[in-house]
Parts: sequence; C-alpha cells; structure tokens
Amino acid sequence: MISREGYAEQLRGALGRSPVVLLVGPRQCGKSTLARGIDAAGPVHFFDLEDPSAAAALEQPMTTLRSLGGLVVLDEAQRHPELFPVLRVLADRPDVPARFLVLGSASPELSRQSAESLAGRVEIVELRGFDLTEVGTGARDRLWVRGGFPRSFLAASDADSYRWRQHFLSTFLERDLGVLGFGMAPATMRRFWTMLSHYHGQIWNGAEIAASMGVSPHTTRKYLDALEQTFMVRVLQPWHENLGKRLVKSPKIYLRDSGLFHALQGVQDHSQLITNPKLGASWEGFVLEEVLRVFQPDQAWFHAVHAGSELDLFFLHRGQRVGIEMKLQDAPRVTKSMRVVQQDLRLDRLLVVYPGTRRYALDEGIECVPWTELGSLVGTAP
Repeated sequence: MISREGYAEQLRGALGRSPVVLLVGPRQCGKSTLARGIDAAGPVHFFDLEDPSAAAALEQPMTTLRSLGGLVVLDEAQRHPELFPVLRVLADRPDVPARFLVLGSASPELSRQSAESLAGRVEIVELRGFDLTEVGTGARDRLWVRGGFPRSFLAASDADSYRWRQHFLSTFLERDLGVLGFGMAPATMRRFWTMLSHYHGQIWNGAEIAASMGVSPHTTRKYLDALEQTFMVRVLQPWHENLGKRLVKSPKIYLRDSGLFHALQGVQDHSQLITNPKLGASWEGFVLEEVLRVFQPDQAWFHAVHAGSELDLFFLHRGQRVGIEMKLQDAPRVTKSMRVVQQDLRLDRLLVVYPGTRRYALDEGIECVPWTELGSLVGTAP
C-alpha cells in the first residue's frame, strides 16, 4: 500500500477552510480511495453517483443532504450537475453542519457549475498519479515506464501494466469522453492522440496535424482541449515578456502520464524505452511533471526565442523566479543558452535536472540536481 498522506493533508486543510472541496483528477487516479480514507471528525456519508441506488437516493437532493452532518462525499459528480445549486444553498447555511467533498473527472459541465454555483465557496484540489516522493527513488524506472496510475504502477509485471494501459485508453475513448460531455468519435480521437504523442515535448502545430487528419485546425484544437480538460495532456504556454526578441508564441504539448505516452508509442518495458528514439522526450515529460508536483506553482511556462535561447520550464515560487532545464546527460555543462535566459528572465535559481546522483553547483545561480532529489528542492536556499 502506497501512502498518499500528502494529498490527504491537503484535503483535510481544504475541508477545514471551505464548505465545499472539489477533488479532481483523471479517471482511475485514486480519488475514491483517497476520499474513503480521509479521517473526519464526524460521520462520513459516501454517495457513488455511478451506483443506481446512490443516484436514486439523490433524486431529491435537498431532502437527502440537508439533514446530514459530518463529511458528505459525492463521487462522479459530473453525472449530476443539478447538485451544484443545491450545494450552494447548503454551503450558505449558518454554522454549516456538514462539509462536502465532491469528486469528479473534469468535464465542461463540472467546471462551469463549480465556477458559477459555488464561486467563493469551493476549494479545488487536483489529484494526480503516483510520484517519486510516494513510491521512493528505488522505483523510479518502474514509475517512469509504467506511469503513475495506481493499477498500472502496481501491476504484477510490465506486460500486465501495458495491457492495463491499453485497456484504459480504449475505455477512456469509447466511454469516458462521452460520459464527460465530449462527443467525439473514439477511432478519430485515438488517431489524434497517437499523432499527438509524436509531438510530446514539441511545439504544437495544429495545422500540420489537421492536414494529416483531413480536418480543420479548429477541430484539432477542440480535440486537444478535450484531452487537456480531462488531465491527459498538458499544454504549456510560452512566457511572453518585452525582451526585444522574436519569441516562440505557440504552446508546447506534453502527455501528462509517461505510461500512457509509452502505451501510445508501443513501448512495453525499460529495455525498449532506452533504445527508443523518443527516449529524451519521454524523460523530459516525466521530469517536468515531477518538478511541477514538487513546487506546485500557480502557473508555469516555457521560454524560447526563434533561432536562439530556450528554457524548458519557468515559474514563480515564493517570490523567486525559477528556471528548470532537463538534461538527459551524465554530466551537464553550462551552455550559452543557460547564461542568456538567466539574464533575460532575471532568474533567481536555474536548476538543471539530470539522471545522475550528485548535486553540485555549475555556476553562480546554476545548480545540477539529480532527478531522484527533486523532493528536497522546495525550501532549500538558492
């Protein structure tokens, strides 16, 4: 059993501050398991809205929910958007006797209802798959190959994990996208997702993909938005600042789970991965998600100048301007690009993450950090 105490602590803090907490994340990432394990001061009432009996009990939601105290958990809430106005009324009662924990995979309706009905009353916590701080550095290669979905990571073998991920892709496309409100043909979306995997870590080129699929760029953007809203894809926007240089203005695309990326690329185990031409892109995407998990910035960007310098990741953290470079090298060195972006972006810290084992300074304000030590970065001095 892998502890998810960090997320549990986040949830307890959010429930202590807000009458409604929205726990979101991709399908099968462990939202229900986490919610069932939360220690609550009073009784816990769990409604799984995929269960017909629970759905029937909430046909009259005000009647069912207003008398409950303690913690009320509503799982798969996107199936019943009519609950959100009721939650607003219940959350506005004086001395609220209950806290409401709402679980859901993202959907347009869930986002709209939470924004409109629960503005000022809801706190959002995003749950992701397992990370290195949870599974331990000894399992780093398994996490990288299999990804963070619990059933994929904990499978008995690489072959079982790969089969689970293939089944997840099929179920997600054939059932989940429709349930979440995205009316797209499964075969078309699988083709798009597979093509998108070849752009992993690269600049988005919707026109090129659209031409290959025989659709309009607007349609491919709609497909991309669906995968972004359901936590399958990260669209990393470029940082724009008046630098007097010709900046790249299109976003970068990353598949958020390395295991799903490998499944779409047909990579089943570590031996296949290290000989795959997408090895570098795979490692970059995996490390990017780990960095974002550790620092938890409100926003993050990349930075690139046409025919010039670039930076893999840039964000603000505790008042500091932090840059991240990801180098799949045994011993990274300072490059001209690093010095240029350090000056252009006025970086307080430039961290070069690499697959080695030794942490050391490269230059003033530039430090090499092993990927297994990412969890120790927060709170350390520049």
